[in-house]
Amino acid sequence: MVNPQLETFLCVVEAGSFNKAAERLYISPPAVIKQINLLEKSLDLQLFIRTHRGLQLTKAGQSLYQDAKYIIQYCKDSVTRARNAMQESENVIRIGASPMTPAQVLVDLWPKVQEHCPNIKFQLVPFDNTPENAREILANLGQHIDVVAGIFDETMLRLRQCAGLEISREPICCAVSVHHHLAQKDKLTIQDLYGENLMLMRRDWSHYVDLLRDDLWKNHPQIHIADFDFYDVGAFNQCENNNCVLMAIENWRYVHPLLKILPVDWNYSIPFGLLHSPDPSPTVREFLKAVELVTA
Repeated sequence: MVNPQLETFLCVVEAGSFNKAAERLYISPPAVIKQINLLEKSLDLQLFIRTHRGLQLTKAGQSLYQDAKYIIQYCKDSVTRARNAMQESENVIRIGASPMTPAQVLVDLWPKVQEHCPNIKFQLVPFDNTPENAREILANLGQHIDVVAGIFDETMLRLRQCAGLEISREPICCAVSVHHHLAQKDKLTIQDLYGENLMLMRRDWSHYVDLLRDDLWKNHPQIHIADFDFYDVGAFNQCENNNCVLMAIENWRYVHPLLKILPVDWNYSIPFGLLHSPDPSPTVREFLKAVELVTA
C-alpha cells in the first residue's frame, strides 16, 4: 500500500547510512542506494547530501521525512481499520489504544462489565498518537474506533467534537527521569519543584491544568513553566533527555521506561474516562451504561 522506496528512505534516515539501513532491511547496500536514487528521480528532489563523512538530509529530505513518518503510519492504521471493519459485529466494542490512551483500565474492568452485557465483546485497535490522528479519531468516534480512554475536560470535548464518560478523577502527578535527583523521592512537595523546568500543556488545553498553572505562577514563581503542544512519546523523551519535570498521571507509568511518575502534595486532579461519539450506537450505549454501573 505504501511505496517501498519511501520506507527505505525512512530506514536510511533513522539508520544514518546506506550500509546500516541495508543491514536492517536484509538487502545489499547497492540495492538501498538504487531505491533512494529511484525515489529522488521520481520525486525530482535531492533528499541527501552525500559526503565522505556520511549522509546529510537536505531541507527537502527533512520535510519529506517528517511527512513520510505520518503517511506510513496512517497507511498501516488504515489497513488495521479495514481489517477491523471486516470483522465488525453489532456486539463488538472497538477500543482505541496508544501509549497516551492506554486500554488497561478497560481490560481491568471488563470482567465486571460483561456481567451486565455478556453478549458484548471488545477489540483493541492500536493507533499512533499524533496530533493528526488524535483529531481525526476523536472527531469520528463510532466509525472505526468506538471508545478511547484518556484525560479530558469540557473544553477538549467541545474542540474534538466528542463526548466523555468520567470514570475517575486522577491526581495530577509529575514524571521525572530515573536519573533525576527527584527520582529518589516517593512523593514530591511543591518546594521540591523550585528551580525545575515543569512541562505543562499550553494554556486553554484543559481548565484543570490552567488552575494548576495559575496557582504556580501566582504563588510559586520559583518553578519555571515550559509550555508544550501535544502529549506524545516525544514529550516524554524531551522530559527524559532534558532532565525536565513533566505533568503526568499514574496511568501513563508504562509510556517511557526511563521515567518515574511521582505524586505531588497539591490538590489538583483531572477527569479520566471514556471518550465516545456524542451519538453512540445502541451497543456502545449499553457498554457505557455497564461501565457507569461498575465504576459508581
